[in-house]
Amino acid sequence: MALLVDKPDEPRRWWRLVLYSMLSVYAAAFLLFAETWAFGWDETYHLLAAQLILAGRTPYFDFCFPQTLLNAYWNAGWMSVFGQSWHVPQTVAAVLTIGAVLLTADFVARRFPVTGWRVPGAIVVGLMTGLNTMVFFYGPLGQPYGMCLCTLVLAFRICVQTPDRSGMKLPACAGFFAGIAAGSSLLSAAAAPALLAWILVYNRAGNRWRKLAGFALGAAIPFLPLLWFFAKAPRETWFNVFEYHVFFRKLYWPETTQHDLEVLTSWIDSGQALVAGLLAVFGLLYVIRRSSWPRAVKAQFYLAAWLAVALAAEVARAHPTFPQYFLLIVPFVAILAVAGLCALAERLIAGGRPAVPVSIVALLIAFGLAKAIYNRRDEPKWQEYERLAIKVNQVTPTNAMLFAHEPIYFLTRRVPPPGHELYYSHKVNLPAPERARLHILTEAEVKQQVQSGTFATAVSCDDDEINHYGLETVYTRRVDVADCAVFWDRKRNGPGGSAN
Repeated sequence: MALLVDKPDEPRRWWRLVLYSMLSVYAAAFLLFAETWAFGWDETYHLLAAQLILAGRTPYFDFCFPQTLLNAYWNAGWMSVFGQSWHVPQTVAAVLTIGAVLLTADFVARRFPVTGWRVPGAIVVGLMTGLNTMVFFYGPLGQPYGMCLCTLVLAFRICVQTPDRSGMKLPACAGFFAGIAAGSSLLSAAAAPALLAWILVYNRAGNRWRKLAGFALGAAIPFLPLLWFFAKAPRETWFNVFEYHVFFRKLYWPETTQHDLEVLTSWIDSGQALVAGLLAVFGLLYVIRRSSWPRAVKAQFYLAAWLAVALAAEVARAHPTFPQYFLLIVPFVAILAVAGLCALAERLIAGGRPAVPVSIVALLIAFGLAKAIYNRRDEPKWQEYERLAIKVNQVTPTNAMLFAHEPIYFLTRRVPPPGHELYYSHKVNLPAPERARLHILTEAEVKQQVQSGTFATAVSCDDDEINHYGLETVYTRRVDVADCAVFWDRKRNGPGGSAN
């Protein structure tokens, strides 16, 4: 996507050269990171769900998958074309994230009202969004973060064009992309009412009711598959989309309130968050109180603020919440931060020249990411699990039962036993008929399966889990791969029964 900036607005061409060079280097580095380093444990059950879809199984109907559906089928579609490898969804997610960065930078390059700051501002917003640690680490994963970032920024870009245009087309498109974001992850659902409210409040042409109808119709389209699922299996759909998140997610974080408070105050320890947040607050105050910008221009920055506040409020209420959830607000905070940086430069630097403040912010953002990468240098990567999966396939007969977690099922391309598709379901306490209907096993049932010799091979990367399930009492052979252990060759006597 080209970033088109009118030449009269930019007297210094080298700013454009810096912008294009920065975005090119960023895109290349981000794709390299996605294909070599990026890994998240929670993405593995998303990829496993996509793999199960390709194997003919249906989420909710055939296995527990407490997410909305679009991202799983999106990943499955790409893997059906290019192969069932983690490289495929991570490349696609990285491209979507890069698209979000380019669209955000392009907005500032085209629409920032201070012409001398358009391209420098695009550099700032590109760096603040693309090099944000949460965006950089989680944007390329097989989870829906990349999809949500891209579609939210698309909805924002379309929405700002609606006030002076009549008809339903643009509101419908904005609603459609907002619906895709929410249909990929309900963490982004608050964007839709914020966008719609802004369209109605700042409408200057055409009928508000028609725009409301267009937005609502567009937003409903991505949810049609989910509505079909609900019509076919209302209990299963309701549990996976709503009930699990309201009642059962917190089972795996017993100190949920303390955890949430720690997450909600973690920005204090983040230089990136402090810089972006303070600049955004200052920028919003400047736009509201002091700037002489036209009302229509101010309204676009108000929309960025509305989206940032609405999304932050929603993800903060998730119980438990996590720092990566807040990456959804990063593009909109960055847009406001550019206004804050420009206002500070006008007050503190003669002529408000951008070179010095842009350089300072760029260094702070880049060093913040470099430090975060260094701190995560020893975290697991896909390559380690690939070595583990090779060993598992070597010692496990083709049709034998395997006890493992989602990344190993995915990499070995082995269909999990019923109830093992999602590790985060074994603490769900429901009556037995309900568990059977929802494809859930309790921890006691899993332990009984392991110790009765159900599985030819067992894999674990957790010493407490190894002791809990008594894996060393069930199997005679063990090999350690990285920080994980593979057990096989069931004992003839004892908990494992007779060996095959």
